[in-house]
Amino acid sequence: MALMTADEYRAKLDDGRVVYYKGEKIKNVAVDPNLKACVDTMAVDYEMAHDPKYKDLALVEDPELGELVSRYYHKPKTAEDLLKAHELIVTSTAIADGYIPLAHDIGSDALNAITITAHMMGNQDYIDRAENFRKYMKKDDIAACAAVTCVKGDRMLRPSDPGQIHPDYYVRVVDKNSQGIVVRGAKVHITGAAYCQEIIAVPCRQMVEADADYAVAFAIPPNTKGITQIVRPFRSSLSSIEFPNERPMRMHTDSLIVFDDVFIPWDRVFLCGEWKFAATMVYNFALLHRRTGCAYRVPMSEHLLGLGKAIADYNGITNAPHVREKLTDLVIYLETLKALSKAACYDFVMHGDMAVPNPVTTNIAKYHFAHNYHDVVKVIEDLAGGLLVTAPTYKDYVNPETRGFIDKYLSAKKGVSTEQRLRMFDLIRRMTSADLETICLHGEGSPIAERMTIWMEAGKVMNECKKIVEEMAGISES
Repeated sequence: MALMTADEYRAKLDDGRVVYYKGEKIKNVAVDPNLKACVDTMAVDYEMAHDPKYKDLALVEDPELGELVSRYYHKPKTAEDLLKAHELIVTSTAIADGYIPLAHDIGSDALNAITITAHMMGNQDYIDRAENFRKYMKKDDIAACAAVTCVKGDRMLRPSDPGQIHPDYYVRVVDKNSQGIVVRGAKVHITGAAYCQEIIAVPCRQMVEADADYAVAFAIPPNTKGITQIVRPFRSSLSSIEFPNERPMRMHTDSLIVFDDVFIPWDRVFLCGEWKFAATMVYNFALLHRRTGCAYRVPMSEHLLGLGKAIADYNGITNAPHVREKLTDLVIYLETLKALSKAACYDFVMHGDMAVPNPVTTNIAKYHFAHNYHDVVKVIEDLAGGLLVTAPTYKDYVNPETRGFIDKYLSAKKGVSTEQRLRMFDLIRRMTSADLETICLHGEGSPIAERMTIWMEAGKVMNECKKIVEEMAGISES
């Protein structure tokens, strides 16, 4: 099968999947008035693949298939491969106004983590299954999501702990036979699951032997019997009190995925009871996913810098010394993220035949973005001033009885219209919303997760540095 078009991707979503939104069952996610905005955002990946301008970036010639495939499903071997993938995520996210399309990237992160883990285990069955699944993903140009986070229940208890109210807070194997396994449980925060073509599930934590039934990884289409998705509400259009805008609304939503005794064939099972490797798989996914997160947050950080500069200009305060200092902080925030993200690609490490970004640098980049995000939002809100939350609405602006007052009194810098200023306030409110703040903090793992990984990975570096100063101090090796 050739590369899918965006329309072919949309058509394949009408497959009987069970998806609920705001209490209503959705018949076809591709045409639903709300979810259509999400589907169109994911379709950007497919549009880019057919745009000659992005062909060299989005596609790779696959020697096995003898045809062009999505770069995301190509195993990176070199720094150039990693940088190209990084650039692809940055570019696609910029096209989608700051929202990563998600059709291939995060699913490929999960598949690569599965592949690395299978090789570390030395399990040929899992290696073959992963490679066969990769071939299918490449050949059919599949849109896939990664289902990682289980609902967890009491977070101080292990999956199998009898103190848990019930045993299904983590996805687990409840039956197996010669044909496959049956799983039960729920995953949460799963972005893009409602409008993908495959759900790739991996463990979300370290396991002990008693948790063996919970050490499971698999892939399954979302229309499989027993899968129900409950989608969180999201903003799919501008409200009537905001200035209208012809640009398409870009958005994603997240699903609570319920696996109610779902059958998984053995050829789609990549971990089943090998509890010692659950943490290995989630660690590998977290590293690759944080690389993806750093890439798509580059355009987001560019937008944040743009918001700060624009509203400072519109308010006529750009040349104030303290404002220049704040804008400089935004520049440092952006450029540090860009530099760290690329450095992680150059200083890659090999896992078998696959190049992965440097673990320490990747986690520092992700930590930098998340840890400092709220400070950046604070700067933008400070530069915007109180009108950000008290300005009249679009309906007031178009009301002939109030338009004159608004135009006269809410203008600021010469050459900037009142409408331009009010439009910028609208955009700032949307781009610094509470939903985005939470996603930026917890997406790809919370800051403490990055710090834990940095500590684990940096042990060798710390010991080498310690040895240097011991030698300088004349302390002999004991």
